[in-house]
Amino acid sequence: MKAHFHKIPISSHSSFSIRHDVKPNFGTMWHYHPELELVYNIRGEGVRLIGDNISNFSAGEIVLLGQNLPHSWRCHEEYFQHNEDLEVEAIVIQFMPECLGRYLLGLPEAYLVPKLFEKAKSGLLITGEAREKLAELMVKAVKATDLERIIVFLSILKILSETEETETIASKHHAFTQSSEADAQRINKVCNYTMSNYRNDITLEEVASISNLSVTSFCRYFKLITKKTYYDFLIEIRISQACRLLIEDKLPTEVICFDCGFNNVSNFYRHFKKITKMTPLEYKRKYLRGYRELVAA
Repeated sequence: MKAHFHKIPISSHSSFSIRHDVKPNFGTMWHYHPELELVYNIRGEGVRLIGDNISNFSAGEIVLLGQNLPHSWRCHEEYFQHNEDLEVEAIVIQFMPECLGRYLLGLPEAYLVPKLFEKAKSGLLITGEAREKLAELMVKAVKATDLERIIVFLSILKILSETEETETIASKHHAFTQSSEADAQRINKVCNYTMSNYRNDITLEEVASISNLSVTSFCRYFKLITKKTYYDFLIEIRISQACRLLIEDKLPTEVICFDCGFNNVSNFYRHFKKITKMTPLEYKRKYLRGYRELVAA
């Protein structure tokens, strides 16, 4: 899946970029860049696309993205339905591997850092105590200046490189090195159309038309880049939405099945078990408690 190259603006007076974003949404462009990116999602929920992975995200999540790993965070429409003024909020740190000098990575004391950058190529979800410590440091990093800024950043790298509280997000070797503007626009049109219409029956003729390709060419293009068919992608989007509705616990499973675009319950159960390795009931029991605690907080 070709992604849009994004140029990260970094001041000539800074070694790396730190921003605190409060805005209407996270954007919809699926993009990549040579900088690594650490994202602390303070407010917002929806679906994130990282490499070849499609998953739900929610407030409190921290993710580390490796170089040139394509990604996009897309909020659920339901997130804004009850409050038009609701915004998303995140702290984002973007940096090149050698941002603190080429010799740092070669120091014997820093041997874990290059290993971290290698693991980050697949994207890492940070969990547990490491996530809590990083959240505090990232908030501190926003206001830090001069040497304090460097010290906080090194503390963040130390936690990331030493912790085992991580989950790999995407498959390996899914980074990009180049992309045309036409490719970027094509794949983002497909993603946006799918996210808006996953409840309906989507035909290959529809998405091929959006891509300005024949059905045969589109199927070949999509499979070549993503290593999956378009219908695999569509099913993953639908299951991701079903997961969100299950942990909200407002609708029966059978209703969720049809609301997410599946035509029959048995088909829904089969795809759900294949992707999540759990039945809908098992998934709800596992994640419902944690979701309620998050909302209460």
